[in-house]
Amino acid sequence: MTNAVEVRDICKSYSDFTLDHVTFDLPAGSIFGLVGENGAGKSTTIQLLLDIIKKDEGRISVLGHDPSEKDKSWKNDIGVVLDAAGLPHSLNANQISTIMRDAFLNWDNETYKKYLERFQVPENKTFSEMSNGTKMKLSIAIALSHDAKLLILDEATNALDPLVRNDVNDILMEFTRQEDHSVLISSHIVTDLEKLCDYIAFLHKGKLVLCEEKDILASKYGTLSCSRETLNRIDSNAILHVDETRS
Repeated sequence: MTNAVEVRDICKSYSDFTLDHVTFDLPAGSIFGLVGENGAGKSTTIQLLLDIIKKDEGRISVLGHDPSEKDKSWKNDIGVVLDAAGLPHSLNANQISTIMRDAFLNWDNETYKKYLERFQVPENKTFSEMSNGTKMKLSIAIALSHDAKLLILDEATNALDPLVRNDVNDILMEFTRQEDHSVLISSHIVTDLEKLCDYIAFLHKGKLVLCEEKDILASKYGTLSCSRETLNRIDSNAILHVDETRS
């Protein structure tokens, strides 16, 4: 199986944060979930993949390309939805389509219109007049409308209502039915990741704590609610973490 993304020992340091020797693979045809608390390094990792920021160390391959190479034509094969959509505030969905037609070699306006209708995005309302949820739906429609091979979504579904989020999840699973299509998604909504992902990577304070197939994680780990008395009878080596609540 080929990999859509390969990350080897990447590091990025700031004055108050370090992404520390992170390594993982995203196999082609699969959905890969990045989880972790705010500030864990999820967005930093995604920005490195997109060459928005430069790594200090390590190696990155995205669809077989080093993101830092001068030829950026590989970005035509990537659909990106970040947590804050960077679209012109004075333009409406129809006008944005004109810009995207010039930006992407494989822009498909019929597909774009189909997703605008499916997501109920108004075509004549300006971006600044849209709600946060509608802005995100517009961004997802753009990402799906230029024949991308890799979708990268950074907290993209958090602003969506549950019905739309379920619809987007179904679209992502449909998308990866083609063997050369892959998805990398970061999210705080664990139930979505449980439904969607083939692989899960957990970042904590800039370090990769685990990276594993979801089904293997589900077979190895679980949660237990019990009394302190019961807890004391369990082998401590079988316990990774304990949260105590007052009854």
